[in-house]
Amino acid sequence: MLPETFNAPFKGRSLLNWIDYTPEEILCILRIAEQVKEEARRGEIHQRFAGKTIALIFEKRSTRTRCSFETAFGEEGGHPVFLSSQDIQLGAKESVEDTARVLGRMFSAIEFRGYSQHHVELLAKYSGIPVINGLTDEFHPTQVLADVLTLKECFGTIRGLHLAFCGDGRNNVARSLMLMCAKLGIHFTIISPKPLFPDTEIQQICKPFAAESGCKITISDDISLVKGADSIYTDVWVSMGEEALKESRTTLLSPYQVNDALLNATGKDNCIFLHCLPAVKGEEVTEAVFEGSRSKVWDQAENRKHTIKAIMLALL
Repeated sequence: MLPETFNAPFKGRSLLNWIDYTPEEILCILRIAEQVKEEARRGEIHQRFAGKTIALIFEKRSTRTRCSFETAFGEEGGHPVFLSSQDIQLGAKESVEDTARVLGRMFSAIEFRGYSQHHVELLAKYSGIPVINGLTDEFHPTQVLADVLTLKECFGTIRGLHLAFCGDGRNNVARSLMLMCAKLGIHFTIISPKPLFPDTEIQQICKPFAAESGCKITISDDISLVKGADSIYTDVWVSMGEEALKESRTTLLSPYQVNDALLNATGKDNCIFLHCLPAVKGEEVTEAVFEGSRSKVWDQAENRKHTIKAIMLALL
């Protein structure tokens, strides 16, 4: 059984980002995630996806996303089918639109992890079944739901917390965190070198949501703005597909490394460290912080599975 509060019109919808989801709907899916995590702790077995199938399209490699979707769907009695870019004709011999129409007649849902946000939007438009964005260059919606669950577990609440992201402010995680924080009333600070500030489009998208929730969004290159943060979050300095920029990115981002001094600069002994993984220890974060008592990265990683299962339960 799903929670009694599960009364939002989710079924059949896609999750391409969180823009079209209300705060109440996001919190409802979060409660489902809490429930399925507790069920897992109790060793309960359910078959809520029995007779259902999901196509898992992966243009980009993955550990947490792939394992979360496959194990969550399989444990619930469903059949996940992994499809890499070497396995299907997506956007090559066959258009994305045509692939979508074929998969829509064979599967209950589609997950897409790749480069183009436009491709995941085309899959949703033409397949006629729920499509879940497992990561694109623009958004990483499943990751940030796991991040919010981790924050709630650590602090007992989420509204009014202060999350500081230190690093590449343009990347899909930073953009998705900004959107999620704006929706849920989490104060959000991006601390980044100016050339890597988030684009104005995502700032404008988030602005009315932040005004409604009471969230304060700050974008700056001033590292001292970590003061008062409940959590410091970072990501790799070089994203997939940008490996040629490693030297210049390292030069730009070295002053924004998360280390003990930066955690202490928050002025909060209970400030936690978050990272979406994989991490390059010694670059964006020191090994001491990553392996330290304030690091919650393994809770985050586990929560990817519970939140992805919750999303699939909601949409299917």
